[in-house]
Amino acid sequence: MAENIVWHEHKITREQRNELCGHKSCVLWYTGLSGSGKSTVANAVDELLHKRGVHTYVLDGDNVRHGLNGDLGFSDKERVENIRRVGEVSKLFVDAGIIVTTAFISPFRADRKLARKLFPEGEFVEVFIDTPLDVCESRDPKGLYKKARAGKIPHFTGIDSAYEEPEAAEVRVETDGRSVIDCAHQIVAYLSDNGYLASE
Repeated sequence: MAENIVWHEHKITREQRNELCGHKSCVLWYTGLSGSGKSTVANAVDELLHKRGVHTYVLDGDNVRHGLNGDLGFSDKERVENIRRVGEVSKLFVDAGIIVTTAFISPFRADRKLARKLFPEGEFVEVFIDTPLDVCESRDPKGLYKKARAGKIPHFTGIDSAYEEPEAAEVRVETDGRSVIDCAHQIVAYLSDNGYLASE
């Protein structure tokens, strides 16, 4: 960390921002294999929350790599840095009173644990999009598994790089055989049942 840097305390608190927004802020940390449906479900949840007047923002893995993390590749070390940066950005969004969604593979438990430690209790909601590898590979919406199997994409999660499933995610969503909207309603129900959202 650079020297001569002092944290600046804001006069407006997170609690005041939450009161203004009418809901509690948190990060919905989606994790799962490529093709599991993270971004699809996350955006469906975002639409449902928007209709309820909730202030939200989605940080999508591919989109972030176009800008903030455009200098990072996909080695294990660079994946760690990718998630570290996303965690720090998410922390700022939560402080701003927003329910922020991160849709990243984030394959390693240790990295997700470090991200969780950035937040007070209850502000980090891990959402495991639990889709079997064979289902993800059969979907293969971007053709990535085919390329990985052909050796054209090294360090591909689920093929030649490990994915470590969450051991105690707040929300576990099984997508196989279920509609996107059904999965999205499960996550919104968790937020509503646990006091993140204002009563309708």
